[in-house]
Amino acid sequence: GCTARDHFGIIPGPVPAGTIVCSGSERGKVCPPVPDLPLDDAIVASVRLRSTEGICALSGGVDSSLVAFLAGRPCLAIGLAGSHDLARAEHAAEAMGLDCCLVEITPDDVREGLAAVIGVIPDPTPVAAAIAVTQYLVTRSAQELGYERVLTGQGADELFGGYARYRTCPDPGAELLRDFAGLARQGLRDQSVAALNNTYLSLPFLDMRVVRAARALPAGEMVRGGVGKWPLREVAARHIPREIAFYPKKAMQYGTGIARVLQGFARSNGYKRS
Repeated sequence: GCTARDHFGIIPGPVPAGTIVCSGSERGKVCPPVPDLPLDDAIVASVRLRSTEGICALSGGVDSSLVAFLAGRPCLAIGLAGSHDLARAEHAAEAMGLDCCLVEITPDDVREGLAAVIGVIPDPTPVAAAIAVTQYLVTRSAQELGYERVLTGQGADELFGGYARYRTCPDPGAELLRDFAGLARQGLRDQSVAALNNTYLSLPFLDMRVVRAARALPAGEMVRGGVGKWPLREVAARHIPREIAFYPKKAMQYGTGIARVLQGFARSNGYKRS
């Protein structure tokens, strides 16, 4: 008669994140006593704990590449023909010695994904819809390959200042807190989409060990020389080729070509890009 939910609410549920509720009353908290670890050790531990099963979503960027290498699991990449992410994922997989299934999608797949996700995402803005369609097609491919768990690199941008605005923002600490607070809404969107394909997303960077290690770092050190996520990239460079660890960020909806297809759909139906 009780329901429990993980500390950060990564998996959606009918009770607040980090609580144990029995017969409508809160009976306890979910707050595992994890040790304080250096960032490298925290990331290695968090990926190891999630690597007993599943497939890794690989785009070729630092976040997904580090998770994929440490997990040692089969990988999956999607994208339109000739897309950035298919090329980068293939390159990264070869460089790291990983097996990767490259799935070439079509505009019809994007149209199917849009129809599927638009009713389940909480904020159907153009950006949210493009990300949701990408997640839908990733998890659809994972399900077709026989996997339920999909390991991803999500959460790294919010923990380590990966967005372009961090290069110029006056208060990176406040910005990091705002971005982290927004992860719950993103998680609801992404896990709701994954559930359409009977899958779920596993997020090693949102392990409590990693979050604690990241928050122990000075916010002002997340960007160095105009390069975001510097502490994460330094850790990654100890495990994967430095060229991959320091490769510039490209958002999934653009790297796969999905955002461009959606913009084309909008224009063909007489809508402005906005």
